[in-house]
Amino acid sequence: MASLEVDERISTLQTTMGNLEKVFDIPATESEIAELETAASAPDLWDDQANAQKVTSRLSFLQGEMRRMDSLKSRVADLPVLIELAEAEDDQGALDEAMAELDALEKDVSDLEVRTLLSGEYDEREALVTIRSEAGGVDAADWAEMLMRMYLRYCERHGWSVEVYDTSYAEEAGIKSATFAVKAPYAYGTLSVEQGTHRLVRISPFDNQGRRQTSFAGVEVIPVVEQTESMDIPEDDLRVDVYRSSGPGGQGVNTTDSAVRITHIPTGIVVSCQNERSQLQNKATAMGILQAKLLERQRQEEQAKIDALKGDSSGSWGNQMRSYVLHPYQMVKDLRTEQETGNTQAVLDGEIDDFIASGIRWRRQQAAAS
Repeated sequence: MASLEVDERISTLQTTMGNLEKVFDIPATESEIAELETAASAPDLWDDQANAQKVTSRLSFLQGEMRRMDSLKSRVADLPVLIELAEAEDDQGALDEAMAELDALEKDVSDLEVRTLLSGEYDEREALVTIRSEAGGVDAADWAEMLMRMYLRYCERHGWSVEVYDTSYAEEAGIKSATFAVKAPYAYGTLSVEQGTHRLVRISPFDNQGRRQTSFAGVEVIPVVEQTESMDIPEDDLRVDVYRSSGPGGQGVNTTDSAVRITHIPTGIVVSCQNERSQLQNKATAMGILQAKLLERQRQEEQAKIDALKGDSSGSWGNQMRSYVLHPYQMVKDLRTEQETGNTQAVLDGEIDDFIASGIRWRRQQAAAS
C-alpha cells in the first residue's frame, strides 16, 4: 500500500487538475481551435500577413496548451496504477521511477497553475523588454549586458522567439541600453513581474584593486501594441534622427544611415531601432515601440490615480526588486517574495522560472489584498 503522504500528494494533484480544467474551459478552447483552423485553411489567409501570423500563432499556442493539458491528465491518471503495480511486484526500481514521476508531475502541474494566474487585460500579449544600466558606471553597463543575456537564455530555454531592436553599447564594456521583443503568447504577463531595479554585488572585474562594487540595472516590460490600439501622434510632437548603426553587425548594417531614433518631444520618451537594413523598416518598428511606451505611460497614470484614491501602498518596497550577490557569498534573492537560491550561475544562465512563478503568485496576492 502506498503511504498516506503519497496518497495525499496524488489526491492534491487530481484536485488541482480538476480545477485547472475548469479554468481552461476545455469546450470553449476546443471551439476556438476549430474556428481558428477554419480561418487558417482559408485560401486568402496570407493576403493579410499580419492577421495570418496572428491566426496561426494563436492556433499553434492553443493546440500546444491542449496537448499539455491532455498529457498532464493522462500522467496523473496513470500514476496510481504505476505505484500499485510497482508495489504488487515488489519492484523497487519501478517504485523509484513512479516516485520520480510524482515529483515531476507536481512541478509540471504547478507550472500550469501559475499560467492560469495570468488573466490580466494584457497578460496574453507579446512583450517589449528594455534593459538600462543605472548607477555603477562601467560595472552597471556590464551588469545590464549580463541581465540581457539572462533573459535571452530564459527565452531560448522556453523556445520563445526574440527580436533585438536596438542595442546601445557602452564605451568600455557592456551596454547602456537594449530593447528586444519577446514574441510568444503570455510573454508580457510572464515577464512583467521582472520589471524593476536589479542590484548586483560582486568583486569588480574593472577595479585594479579588486574592490567590491554594487551596481544597478533597470528592467522595463510593456505589452506589444495591437493595431486596433494605435494612437494618433502629431508629427510636430516627434523628432526623427537617422544615424549609422553601431556595434557588432554585417557590413550593410554598419555602413549606411539606416538606424532610426525617435524622440517624443512632449514626454521626452526616446526609442531607437537599428536591427533592419532599411531605414523605413526601422522607423516603422521604432514607431511601434513608441506607441507601446505611450500607451503604457497612459495606463500607469490612470492606475496611479486609482491607487491614490484607494490609498494604495503596494509599492512601499520600492523599485528595487531583486538582489544578486556574488561576493562575499553567493545568493540571489527576490525582495518582494523572499524567493532565493544560492545557485547564482544557474540564475544568470536563465534559470529564473522559480523567481517568475513566485512573482506571479505574489502579484495575484497583492491584487486580491487591494
